[in-house]
Amino acid sequence: MATPKAVLEFEPASESPQPLPNGLTGTEHPMPPVRPASPSVPMARSRRDVHSANFQARVPVVIGEASFRGLMPVDGIISGNLGASGSSLTLKQRPRNGPVESEPELNGEISFKDMLRVNGHIAGKVLSQKGTLIVDPSALVDGDIEVGVVVISGTVNGDVIGHERVELGPAAVINGNISTRTLTMKPGAVFQGDCRMLKHESCDT
Repeated sequence: MATPKAVLEFEPASESPQPLPNGLTGTEHPMPPVRPASPSVPMARSRRDVHSANFQARVPVVIGEASFRGLMPVDGIISGNLGASGSSLTLKQRPRNGPVESEPELNGEISFKDMLRVNGHIAGKVLSQKGTLIVDPSALVDGDIEVGVVVISGTVNGDVIGHERVELGPAAVINGNISTRTLTMKPGAVFQGDCRMLKHESCDT
């Protein structure tokens, strides 16, 4: 019984010994039931391919090299290595079949060096001494931000500190205080809070 299954998976029933067990049920014409079985073979393959192809990871929550410490609910596949040094993980989240959840996909502290892009809902703190943080229009950050440069096009509920500059796009919504040396705000941006201008190379006002 195991050999017919193996033949159906890899070959379209082209071998002669296999129709003989099938011919026991109908001894007069064993070939007609074999021929319609051959189209079902690619269907079995296509179903497996469809399951693997339909699993398309949704847009990552963050894009860039960063370190994260906190909670991360996972509904998908995690691959990679964990170690003392040089560890990396690749997370592929399953696509959502419904309204966007209000719970953050990352909840904790994120630190990075060069550039980080946020595409989803995160909570906690985002830290970088000289890095650039980009908050996409579809992103939501519930927490404080302290980086070198901040380019916000989404929603931020928390205080924002940009040591060099802060840029607010036309769809930006900021519910918190802003501290920076240079502030750029395009028409359409919403800012509710206080703005403090920093001195040179210092976070003090």
